[in-house]
Amino acid sequence: MVDNNEFFRESTLRISGSLEIEKALWQFLLYVQDVIPVWQMFIAHYDRDAGVVETVAHATSDYYRAASIKIQIPLRGRKQVEDQRFLRVRRIKNTSLDPIAEPFCKDFGCLERSCMILDLVIEHNFLGVVAFFGQSGEEFTLEHEKLIAQLNEPFAIAVSNSLQFREVQRYKELLEDDNQFLQGELRRVWGGKVIGAEGGLKDVMSLVRQVAPTESPVLLLGPTGVGKELLASTIHNLSSRFSGPFIDVNCGAIPNSLMDSELFGHEKGSFTGAAALRRGRFERAHGGTIFLDEIGELTPEAQVRLLRVLQEKTISRVGGTETIDLDIRVIAATHRNLEQMMQQGLFREDLYYRLKVFPIHIPTLSQRKSDIPSLAHHFVEKKAMQMKLLNTPKITAEGMDRLVVYDWPGNVRELENAVERALILANNQPLSFAEFTRLSPETQIHSVKNHLADSSQPESLDLGLAMARHIKKAMLQAQGKVEGKDGAAELLGINPRTLRNRMRKLGVPFGRKAMIYYQ
Repeated sequence: MVDNNEFFRESTLRISGSLEIEKALWQFLLYVQDVIPVWQMFIAHYDRDAGVVETVAHATSDYYRAASIKIQIPLRGRKQVEDQRFLRVRRIKNTSLDPIAEPFCKDFGCLERSCMILDLVIEHNFLGVVAFFGQSGEEFTLEHEKLIAQLNEPFAIAVSNSLQFREVQRYKELLEDDNQFLQGELRRVWGGKVIGAEGGLKDVMSLVRQVAPTESPVLLLGPTGVGKELLASTIHNLSSRFSGPFIDVNCGAIPNSLMDSELFGHEKGSFTGAAALRRGRFERAHGGTIFLDEIGELTPEAQVRLLRVLQEKTISRVGGTETIDLDIRVIAATHRNLEQMMQQGLFREDLYYRLKVFPIHIPTLSQRKSDIPSLAHHFVEKKAMQMKLLNTPKITAEGMDRLVVYDWPGNVRELENAVERALILANNQPLSFAEFTRLSPETQIHSVKNHLADSSQPESLDLGLAMARHIKKAMLQAQGKVEGKDGAAELLGINPRTLRNRMRKLGVPFGRKAMIYYQ
């Protein structure tokens, strides 16, 4: 004799014991064998529109597995399924004689056996069946049928949850694949493209390639807008962590009151409004790289916790006691003078030296003007694609001259914004950047002459920069004249047409409108 209540309770505990429905089925089978002479079991899902039954789980006394065997049910079998779907439990004396059970039993080796089929119905929707195959020579009785009939709802709920869980997992995998593909495409098209890598940023890129394969912290130094985030992502992409996350944190954009919570996360109820556990940026960067932009904006408390992260590679969430191990690389950046901040007591000395393991100074755009033509063309292509323009406008020669002679106090970011503005105003016309002529003539002349003379700047050994510098000196001596007697071409000993092409490529201004700069 079996107590129905105890049987239902014990069965339900095992059926709902795992989201892996095959494991839950096996746990139930081991229990029910003491009550019912069952040999093996499977769960099948029925697709009424296609007339297909697909097994999703199979279990015997020795093992369990996720199964995916699809069988097209003949018309006679489909009619039987749909006519008898609300019988809950059907007993079959011989599986070889049943049009539904017989195709499956060929695969599971259970022909010539007795069988019980439990229909799974939830909210009037027919999900599928649970099949019980008897021991050799044993038959299922009416008492067995009554016991199994109680389990429709536990099995139906478990199977429904499992199917939804598998669907979520499938979509998660698809999203991860799509995300990796899109990230790769973005890196290929834009992210991995450092304009000036062989020009004004040649020395910087040499340092980037040296430090990228290591695990050392990197400190990027330079004014706002020089491209620190791009170089940080380049270091990440060239490292062994390229497949891990790259978490970008602008420390200056986080309110002081939320700094710790944003960076290190918080436990539920740790402060007013903390309704749920939240992982911080450092946890999200596990296995990858965290980029801390504007590191000089960190609060003193956050500086202490960051120092602990660098020293111990562990964090604790706000309001929590658990220590969480981290596998991260830290890249920091700032436009501020951290040494001066240390003297003023605004930045911790020990943290500064922890971050300054490998400092990289990024030159301003005015210090690498030979890169301006390449950057301008790059931003035109990029912004035209983002704005879905049918045609990509060209930059006029005068427009490029204006870009080259401008000082760019906002650096690369200002140039990018200027290109976007020009595209908006262009109306499918070539880009002339006429707004840059609004600078006073005195400002333009002073700016360009400083750039052309360039005597105060330490000379770069880059061949392109050296060539541009030499041509500028010749243009100054020739007072802006390219060809003819005492022209720059004659002074340099090259063809005037060749000289103009080279000046255009190197971003050296010439032409009638540029004459004033060389007087």
